[in-house]
Amino acid sequence: MLGLMQDVDLTLDRLFDHAARWHGATEVVWRAADGVVRRTTYAAAHARAKQVSNALLAAGMERGDRIATLAWNSGPHLEAWYGIIGVGAICHTLNPRLSTEQIAYLARHAGDRMILADKACLPILEQILPACPAVERVVLFDDDDARPIAGFDGQVQSYAAFVAGQSAVCAWGGFEERTAAGLCYTSGTTGNPKGVLYSHRSNYIHALMTLGPDALNLSARDTVLLVVPMYHANAWGVVYSAPMVGARLVLPGQRLDGASIHALMEAEQVTFANGVPTVWQMLLTHLRETGQRLTSLKRVTVGGSACPESIIREFRDDHGVDVVQGWGMTETSPLATVSIPDREIAALPAEEQVRFKLKQGRLLAGLDLKLTDDAGRRLPHDGATPGRLMIKGPTIASGYFGGEGGSVLDDEGFFDTGDVATLDRHGYMQITDRAKDVIKSGGEWISSVDLENLAVGHPKAALCAVIGVPHPKWDERPLLLVKLKPGVSADPAEFLDYLDGRIAKWWMPDEVRFVDDIPLGPTGKIDKKALRERFGGVAFVQAAKAT
Repeated sequence: MLGLMQDVDLTLDRLFDHAARWHGATEVVWRAADGVVRRTTYAAAHARAKQVSNALLAAGMERGDRIATLAWNSGPHLEAWYGIIGVGAICHTLNPRLSTEQIAYLARHAGDRMILADKACLPILEQILPACPAVERVVLFDDDDARPIAGFDGQVQSYAAFVAGQSAVCAWGGFEERTAAGLCYTSGTTGNPKGVLYSHRSNYIHALMTLGPDALNLSARDTVLLVVPMYHANAWGVVYSAPMVGARLVLPGQRLDGASIHALMEAEQVTFANGVPTVWQMLLTHLRETGQRLTSLKRVTVGGSACPESIIREFRDDHGVDVVQGWGMTETSPLATVSIPDREIAALPAEEQVRFKLKQGRLLAGLDLKLTDDAGRRLPHDGATPGRLMIKGPTIASGYFGGEGGSVLDDEGFFDTGDVATLDRHGYMQITDRAKDVIKSGGEWISSVDLENLAVGHPKAALCAVIGVPHPKWDERPLLLVKLKPGVSADPAEFLDYLDGRIAKWWMPDEVRFVDDIPLGPTGKIDKKALRERFGGVAFVQAAKAT
């Protein structure tokens, strides 16, 4: 017997319809490329998104076509996003921080028919378009004088011209909820990036999952600063969850330095923000150096990489801001776990709670996790035994776009995240490393992530990275790379002394090297691949011994 409830497809256009109808006067604020802060409302953005939809249809775009965006967080980008998915096309978010070769590969692989881009991305477009024959048209968000692009035979228009004269009435939805909505590619740290194809249903469910008090806890009373880029895994789903509850939305554009983020936070009285640790380190450094304060911010969600303890403590102790870690990946929509305490942990003194805040947290409802060894055997959830982290649920990828990578699920339907983690009796998950980054020394695993997060707590450290280097006896040993804060000097022994007593003896790095910079990948994570290429080979070890 079936239930007697209305059968309505969970399509994402309903979220923006809801925002426009019931929170229509709520602002969407963004800092444009010229530095000017601009404003619209959910009602006005909704009307413009409908114009985008009509413009796409008039240009011959159809359901299932991939329409790319190459842009930072802004009001027009949000409008275009919903305009694309509202008529059943697929919003393919391209990351402008990737190399031009990678961007061209992604646009070709996806078969993008159009690209909507920021004017600042014109140099990128000039290089990639000759290699992207499927692209028929380019629309520039912030360029009223759009001119032809050398080597590109298609039409180039300004965003204003593209939507000019289009009706703000357009039929959205009307398709099955499993229809594809978004396409986002993995970072491609090994091999070519692979496309994760989200459905309307999966993103709708993900938005619902993330709104609870034990997740992002967003509401119509919040002003949300969306620091995480919209091109990064649905901006952690906030492009859907914020309109769903009518939260006021603030979009920072390209300026993510500490001073710019702080100025926007204070001017707009932001209550919630999300982003990667490097952004929060820049903000805290700015506040420390200028003596300025945070007057409205209450909560920060950190993801993308493990959050150093120093960030958690400084936000809490100096600014009264609660830091919550989240974990996920492109293939998990992305949010999957959040470090919100349960009843037992919440009853502990604040200092004892910190060790749980350093974990990636507890699972969102509707998902399941397990740990396995390399042979696929389940491992205990004792908080100490590391294993391969496997996940399944309605917001988890079942395969990659175009069939890349073949079958990605095990016999029980779990997806291998590529992370190594522990699970404790409270259900707290803690990433100990990426499977490819774990240091295997003498048959034991050393967590490069744990070492990095401890070392960056040294008062002279700006950023730290740990990689494994070859060793004739132990297979691999840890090398600690340190970027010092400006104007300070240090001796390697200072860092080894700092780590002494905080880690097992056999975890102690064999060497500490000071470097001018530590490369970050397109999503703000430390680029371990680049570091291994420079420091991780046998040639480096031999040269180090020679000196």
